[in-house]
Amino acid sequence: MSSMEMSTAEQRVIEQLQQYPQKRARIQALSTYSVGAGLTISRLDEDDQLQELHRRLRGLPSYMYLSEKEQRLETTAHAYLTRYPAGLKAQLEAIPTMGADVEDDKLLQELRRKIKKVIDARGCNVDDLAEVLERVAELQDLVSEVNWIDNVLDLLEKYKPGYPRLLRMIYFENMTNQEIVDKMNVSKTTLHRLRKKAEIEYIALAK
Repeated sequence: MSSMEMSTAEQRVIEQLQQYPQKRARIQALSTYSVGAGLTISRLDEDDQLQELHRRLRGLPSYMYLSEKEQRLETTAHAYLTRYPAGLKAQLEAIPTMGADVEDDKLLQELRRKIKKVIDARGCNVDDLAEVLERVAELQDLVSEVNWIDNVLDLLEKYKPGYPRLLRMIYFENMTNQEIVDKMNVSKTTLHRLRKKAEIEYIALAK
């Protein structure tokens, strides 16, 4: 399938596959980033307290985990939110730093203070909290994107066996057409046909 034959949405789906190796490498790089006290970004992201906070920001029923005070905080935050992004950094940016009055200002800022408390509780001396949050958010988003691609390929394998392997050779392993032809023992014409079919099936699942 050529780029001329693809819609914008379909091109974005193919770009997911093209960017997969780079995202995998970036995840590994972020995972080793140190925030002090022997704690890495990946460890911070896995921390139960931060994950709990992240779940709260995603809007689960507040009565399940929030105190009365925290419910007031949630109500105030939602009053100002116009969108509900998934990434931690994007969530923080979606919450305005100032409200309609002093009381709202205090409530809206409390979310950032909670995150800082989580980091401080792990014994870290963080000079730039914003940088740490940005890296945690990037890691979370990349892991989510990579897991999504893996899941789509797993689903594709269930009803089109072999297609995911072909796509991995093309996009993840960066193999040449000749290398794939030799490995699969097919002609270049057959490879072109199979690639087009595999891309169509992947796009149908992923877009």
